[in-house]
Amino acid sequence: MSVDFRTFNSVVGYITDALKPVLLRGRHGIGKSTVVYQYAKKINLPVVERRASQMTEGDLVGLPVIEANSTRFNPPDWFKCACDYPVVLFLDEVDRATIEVRQGIFELTDSRKLNGHQLHPETLIFAAVNGGEHGSQYQVGEMDPAELDRWTVFDIEPSVEDWMLWAGDNGISKEIIEFISTNDKHLEHESDFEPNKVYPSRRSWERLSECLFNTNLLDECNSELRQVTAAFVGFEAAIEFFDFVKNYDRSIKPEDIIEHGKFHLTLEFTANEHLALLQKISASKVFDTEINEQQAQNFAEYFMTLDPEIAMKAWTVLGSGTLDNTIMMHDVETESGVSVSARMLELLGDEDN
Repeated sequence: MSVDFRTFNSVVGYITDALKPVLLRGRHGIGKSTVVYQYAKKINLPVVERRASQMTEGDLVGLPVIEANSTRFNPPDWFKCACDYPVVLFLDEVDRATIEVRQGIFELTDSRKLNGHQLHPETLIFAAVNGGEHGSQYQVGEMDPAELDRWTVFDIEPSVEDWMLWAGDNGISKEIIEFISTNDKHLEHESDFEPNKVYPSRRSWERLSECLFNTNLLDECNSELRQVTAAFVGFEAAIEFFDFVKNYDRSIKPEDIIEHGKFHLTLEFTANEHLALLQKISASKVFDTEINEQQAQNFAEYFMTLDPEIAMKAWTVLGSGTLDNTIMMHDVETESGVSVSARMLELLGDEDN
């Protein structure tokens, strides 16, 4: 069963509290490494990362030294660090490692030691692979039942909302965020890959954003923007992103609703367009701090125009922020004469029926 990152973050603590190793499986570029680093930051542990795909057996167990007519192995620096201090030991690309390295990791995941050297009692082990359901698309080795049995395995299928929330927190171009909010099919390629063809991924959009940050390509919006975008995310996504940027000034932004009350611009929106706008509002984190009365009034008026299913999604977006905003919104009376609280009671009644 696959999980998104929100679910993974809500349960991974139960695994690490028991000091069990965690394996994340999933497609390339979806943020597996990022979520490991985010979790390490949350629990205030440094990350020691090694690419298992670049290791030889000696890189894992260390080099021999002779003492008193016998040989012992000095552990490599990264493993000694994980033994001496509490860290998150992150082994990436384990299923691309040689069989000798993978079999050496058996002892690490099973007994928390290697060649007689014990991990620090607070060190945590994480790994990431591309295998599992999508493994046939990658040049990776299969992990047999005995190998998997030594890991706590999470198959990761992150949601679009996962990425939107992450992108809003990490300085991704607002044009990219808003493009994905209305064209989420281009966030990443999910079906089989044709050889040598460039496809979009969550990572490639991040890399494109970094490239655009110090350029004027978005302002000039010429053929160079299309060519640069295609180099990162492929031709199909580049064409639609280019057209989106050309028309960007005419798209509805969160501030159009929250700050200026231009909800009339959305009256002919489809359900998908409303959902895309609500994703933008969520990514803007406007409700993470207390809004003023006029902002509450503006959102309330927009809320009253929505069909029940979309209205419930809007309420969820509001509820993801501070409690004070939710309380304030309950008391708003809209121009229709119906309060938001009355509308919510009506929606909840419809849901019960």
